[in-house]
Amino acid sequence: MPSRQDQIWIQLWRENSPDLRERIVGWRKQNAITRIEKPSRLQRARRLGYKAKQGIIVVRMRVGTGGMRKQRPTGGRRPKHLGVVRIKADDNMKTVAERRVLERYPNMKLLGSYFIYKDGMHYWYEIILADPSHTRIAQDKELKKRLTTTA
Repeated sequence: MPSRQDQIWIQLWRENSPDLRERIVGWRKQNAITRIEKPSRLQRARRLGYKAKQGIIVVRMRVGTGGMRKQRPTGGRRPKHLGVVRIKADDNMKTVAERRVLERYPNMKLLGSYFIYKDGMHYWYEIILADPSHTRIAQDKELKKRLTTTA
């Protein structure tokens, strides 16, 4: 059962509220990977392990909805062997977003990620990362345990 805060966020998204649309216009102009001060969905982030402390960062990731269409070969083949029909994505958008952010921040470990918004062109996710070598994180028993079990 989603929390009240999550229900409000989902309702804003479904109703396509003007406040959210203004926010999205700004997000489109930003880079695909944008580090942000605090999460948009705070309760969801806390459930995934977010704490407002040094060593933990939140990144908003924009992933483009790519076409899953493969170019049809020009050479002669049996239609069955063209390899165009049964093309499927191996990874969902969330996995792609997490992988791209971890490539950008190689010293960080993934705590979790969650969906924010999608339109016709992009998906947005917020990804929570922690630096395991940071002293504040190393002293926190709960975070240290979570980082060692996910690794």
